[in-house]
Amino acid sequence: MQMSYAIRCAFYQLLLAALMLVAMLQLLYLSLLSGLHGQEEQEQYFEFFPPSPRSVDQVKSQLRTALASGGALDASGDYRVYRGLLKTTLDPNDVILATHASVDNLLHLSGLLERWEGPLSVSVFAATKEEAQLATVLAYALSSHCPEMRARVAMHLVCPSRYEAAVPDPREPGEFALLRSCQEVFDKLARVTQPGINYALGTNISYPNNLLRNLAREEANYALVIDVDMVPSEGLWRGLREMLDQSNHWDGRALVVPAFEIRRTRRMPMNKNELVQLYQVGEVRPFYYGLCTPCHAPTNYSRWVNLPEESLLRPAYVVPWRDPWEPFYVAGGKVPTFDERFRQYGFNRISQVPKWERAGGTGAGGVSGMDWPLIEKRP
Repeated sequence: MQMSYAIRCAFYQLLLAALMLVAMLQLLYLSLLSGLHGQEEQEQYFEFFPPSPRSVDQVKSQLRTALASGGALDASGDYRVYRGLLKTTLDPNDVILATHASVDNLLHLSGLLERWEGPLSVSVFAATKEEAQLATVLAYALSSHCPEMRARVAMHLVCPSRYEAAVPDPREPGEFALLRSCQEVFDKLARVTQPGINYALGTNISYPNNLLRNLAREEANYALVIDVDMVPSEGLWRGLREMLDQSNHWDGRALVVPAFEIRRTRRMPMNKNELVQLYQVGEVRPFYYGLCTPCHAPTNYSRWVNLPEESLLRPAYVVPWRDPWEPFYVAGGKVPTFDERFRQYGFNRISQVPKWERAGGTGAGGVSGMDWPLIEKRP
């Protein structure tokens, strides 16, 4: 009887151990299955929502490092330059949109991020000590709340040499301390600045436009250098990348992007057909029309307007440079710098083109396609 009872106990123990083993194996299987499913879900998530290449903390650390350096004086000694307040990872074959702005006109940066899908480099000019502080706080806020800024924008700061930009302290209450989104940052910027300030009018401060242009395109192989209030057409970055990927013969050549002006009250045209309609009734006109017509006349706007529609971007015709043409263009290879002795406004961009001619640069082609110009709003 005792023997039978012992056998039964041993059997039940063995059965219980087997059941526990099966349960453990099932749990392990379910855990592995869940992990695989989670990995698939994560891969699908990142396919649609790629992770930011840099964390917020990394960007803030870079900002502090750049400001703590004290900046570097430019060749004239009149300006202090802080490189890389914000940085972005650059593909050497990418096309960078390089621009410049006063602190008050940085509001245009939001629109550029919407229209330009590639990397963007902006040089900011702070004319006073207060503006330099605002620029640093703004860079701090943008890096905190704007993923697109962290992923795609490089920012540099220039101020008069007698000023130094300060590292913002997040513990100090200030204009941007309570903001929680990228849109809130730009909304706050709109309230504390005066967009449209022109340093050529009523001030004794020289706006170093060519220094800012050189700084913005400093690390670029291919760059489109424009003013911050210009609007690139949707798809321009993609069109340029596709075209450049198909050709390796861009050294010493430039691809001109036609530039237009449009009344501020008008809605931006969605494609070339809409632009041509506005052009024909005088609501859109060539860039600098009337102010300096010869500066863009060689682009031959009437020829460009009458080009047949195409789905791909390509050079449409060749135009040799002649004085005083100063087009907006994308170029490959080593491009001469802008002459930084020119400040304020008037015949400053053209200072670069003759140097390129002497260096062996060739003529420049126009651009065809459905909607690939630049447009600037005018009163």
